[in-house]
Amino acid sequence: MTETLLISGLLLAVGMVLLLVKVLLRKDGKFSSQHIHDSEAMKERGIHCVMDQDREMRQRSRFAVSEK
Repeated sequence: MTETLLISGLLLAVGMVLLLVKVLLRKDGKFSSQHIHDSEAMKERGIHCVMDQDREMRQRSRFAVSEK
């Protein structure tokens, strides 16, 4: 049991150190955005956030459910 906890803690520590190294070595010190609307590849494919897609569909259809 103790060995498992030590190994788990060691793996977590190694992961945190690797993330820290990535932040320190990057030019602006930040991670890139993971949101769909910020991805160039998704924009090229015409894929949007589900909230934006829902809003577009509601504007196109007169039978769409209105927001409250």
